[in-house]
Amino acid sequence: MPFSSLGLSAPLLRALSENNYRLPTPIQSAAIPVILQGGDVRACAQTGSGKTAAFALPILQRLLDRHDESNRHTAALILAPSRELAMQIGESVRVYARFCPAQWRIVTAFGGVSINPQLMALRGGAQVVVATPGRLLDLVDHNALRLETIATLVLDEADKLFEFGFADELTRILAILPQRQTLLFSATFPTAVQTFAEAVLNTPTRIDIEPAASTQAAIAQRAIVVDAARRTQLLRHFIQQQAWSRVLVFVATKYATEHVAEKLRRGGIHATALHGELSQGARTQALADFKASQLQVLVATDLAARGIDIAHLPVVVNYDLPRSAVDYTHRIGRTGRAGQAGIAISFVTPESEAHFRLIEKRSDARVPREQIAGFESHDVALDIKTTPPGTGGVKGKRKSKKDKLREAQAAPK
Repeated sequence: MPFSSLGLSAPLLRALSENNYRLPTPIQSAAIPVILQGGDVRACAQTGSGKTAAFALPILQRLLDRHDESNRHTAALILAPSRELAMQIGESVRVYARFCPAQWRIVTAFGGVSINPQLMALRGGAQVVVATPGRLLDLVDHNALRLETIATLVLDEADKLFEFGFADELTRILAILPQRQTLLFSATFPTAVQTFAEAVLNTPTRIDIEPAASTQAAIAQRAIVVDAARRTQLLRHFIQQQAWSRVLVFVATKYATEHVAEKLRRGGIHATALHGELSQGARTQALADFKASQLQVLVATDLAARGIDIAHLPVVVNYDLPRSAVDYTHRIGRTGRAGQAGIAISFVTPESEAHFRLIEKRSDARVPREQIAGFESHDVALDIKTTPPGTGGVKGKRKSKKDKLREAQAAPK
């Protein structure tokens, strides 16, 4: 089914064609016709499934259908949980609107930077506003933005909006908004999000998109057993031996991002940290340098796991394991995108082995354990394959100390 069959007009089809969008993804095929008809949507789809186009294209089409190019009242409001995701959504909407009326304005607003440029950008109005909840309320308080004209509200990554503590801000925003079409997109639906969806959606169309098998198949998953104290050495070994052009490394805390990045820099590897307490300028610069391949290693918290699209990223490393199977899926989903092959490596320490087994169980996956020669851990009893240093292959088996002890005790006297 081509995009032209979904009810999109020539300006949008031209933008899609020039950006090599060939066929709609399942979430786009399911959501676009419903949104064009004005219905509410409750959509569950994984990262990388094409959710932004699924809501942005019909929003722009409905603006085109109004035939009122001079109207500067804000018709669509898109809320995102992070500054990076808001910027990415705003960029995508501008790409799709490239051949729409020239006077259309799409404004992106988020905290961590001066509000003044955003106030200036909203002078004269904007058709579409993409914002984080806190900064949106700041703009409303400054009388820079009026919400009574909003016809469509999008809540993107709704589970993260709640996880990041935006429940109160969402309540305040909803109290200001008029009756409207509401589109709620989320990768997961924990109890808080389910309750919220039931309260704000009006007889929504429910769309559930399962991850495509080909998406996971494009990602080669590896689990390396290593002692916690040797993870940085092993990471440096991998980067140097495999000559990876870019690596996204996930850690658990802000401190760990700075600590690991500094150790890599001491080893002659161009690395930097990305976490929520950096200034917006520093965060934007780090991502821009990484996307432009001017930076080899980006060490990040889960700030970068949702919605950040980094083209042709070859490798993701879970230096610290994620908290849940859902977070694991989102992390490794940064690689293997758009038909490209990718590698996802998880460091499994003796202390985190049970947690990784739980992630495997809930992901319905099994990742064979490996050890790298020279970085072996002897504190776990697993069926582990040993990889010689300097190679990417897997061969041979190495028994753990506990296995050897059991065999010795079972041997006849």
